[in-house]
Amino acid sequence: MLLIPGITSPAITWGFIAEHLAEKFDVHVLDVRGRGLSQAGDLDYSLDAMADDALGVIDAAGLDKPVILGHSMGARNAIRAARKDGAAMSGLILVDPPVSGPGRREYPAKWSWYEDSIIAATKGCSAKDMRAFCPTWTDNQVALRAEWLHSCQLDAIKTAFDGFHTDDIHADLLHLKLPMRLLKAGDAPVIGEDDIAELKALAPHLDVKTVPNAGHMIPWDNLEGFLDAVMDFDARA
Repeated sequence: MLLIPGITSPAITWGFIAEHLAEKFDVHVLDVRGRGLSQAGDLDYSLDAMADDALGVIDAAGLDKPVILGHSMGARNAIRAARKDGAAMSGLILVDPPVSGPGRREYPAKWSWYEDSIIAATKGCSAKDMRAFCPTWTDNQVALRAEWLHSCQLDAIKTAFDGFHTDDIHADLLHLKLPMRLLKAGDAPVIGEDDIAELKALAPHLDVKTVPNAGHMIPWDNLEGFLDAVMDFDARA
């Protein structure tokens, strides 16, 4: 499994989840460019560049048709990577991807939340300070975010956030024949029932599971429900 985190989630923040997924999968968690320990600086932070990185990791690491699990932005990266080279992977698990895009409703999260929290982390903030941005998280989760959020380069995050509204992943879905599962957060407004109907029309073979009692950061709120929705995925079925 190649796991691609969301817009401001360095790979280390998915470590506690990857440990559980490793009971079934050989898990590789990607630090997306401009985040964590991956290269930052004056780079291309577009959706296409991030998708190419995922394909490059599959090739460089010698991964044999991995399942790609992408959360939020990572799910959009996975969709674009599959459009570019679906033969490189065996299936997709798409965890609450933003379904915004050209001519569509805005992504429900606001840019100020990302900007303010990254600036605070860059200046240096405590777990107590970070809790103002993540009030429902555990102490360990908030502390880890406070420690690592500074590694998210602000312009990389802004490019990705803007891309939620300008990149058309729906056009990509039309071309995907891979086994795919969509995980919808039961308590988040990112994906609605109308959105699911449209996604199913574009990709009729899309399997949909709703994880109850979970906001957009599904495994942070309901790890057991997340694992139940992921661990039985079999791309060969």
